[in-house]
Amino acid sequence: MAVSVSTAGELTAEQVQHILVKPLEAKSVFLAAGPRIFDTNGSPVRIPKGGAPTTPTFVGENTLIPEQDATFDEVELLPSTMKSVKVLTRYSNELARQSVVSLDAALRDRLVTDVAATLDTQFLGSTGDGIATPTGLFAYAGVQNVAVAGALGLDHLLDAWGKALSANVDTSALKWVMTPREFIKLRKVKQATGSNQYVLTPDATQDGVFRLFGSPVIVTGRVPDAAGTPNTGRAALVDFSQIAVARDLAPSVKILTERYADYDQQAIRVIARYDAKPINPQAIVTLSGITL
Repeated sequence: MAVSVSTAGELTAEQVQHILVKPLEAKSVFLAAGPRIFDTNGSPVRIPKGGAPTTPTFVGENTLIPEQDATFDEVELLPSTMKSVKVLTRYSNELARQSVVSLDAALRDRLVTDVAATLDTQFLGSTGDGIATPTGLFAYAGVQNVAVAGALGLDHLLDAWGKALSANVDTSALKWVMTPREFIKLRKVKQATGSNQYVLTPDATQDGVFRLFGSPVIVTGRVPDAAGTPNTGRAALVDFSQIAVARDLAPSVKILTERYADYDQQAIRVIARYDAKPINPQAIVTLSGITL
């Protein structure tokens, strides 16, 4: 007989990989955008990166070549103090027996949806200290910024492009991140010639692909507004390959059959640890102060 959630209290690593880890990469907006994912056994991850550049000079024949020390830096992810993503969901034994959908499919969809929503809210947010909770995209230090201070327009997008170009960012890897509200406002921009035609037109050769100045657009409601008087919106132009994600290889999915026995219920408990930080903050350009 095959091992299943009805015969085993805790899923094996292979089962968790199939049910939670891999589907999560596709379901999560942030993880699907293409960050570099580093697997770890739970210990902190240190990713080396170059520090300040050296300054080569022109040196003549038989002349001493000046010596320069190269400096290096590192990005540390998943410290021992980092909290885990945890969720506990109860359901009745009647539901488990009478459900027309297999428990395996329901379990997978529930876990993936809940954990992906939690990770996206944090990774695309503006909070997190990098010690107990992951730092959000709009709280990264050292990123570039375009202060919109008004309604978001196409010129502001070009300003963000200009900052990315100035930092020698690979423009083919850039992606926009914005809320549906900001994206729809940009899509409504019309030509000033009186033709009443929209400036931005969808690609007629592809289905459901949103682009702005050639870069794909990630449209998500997880981008938080900035609190103030009044509140303002945010957006970003990001090379996600310059963001590192540390993933603990020991997530836990456990079926609890005894704790809620008095209620004739079972529960699903999920524990997973993730962390994210930029490797090259200059590859991220945020747009702030967008009028709502």
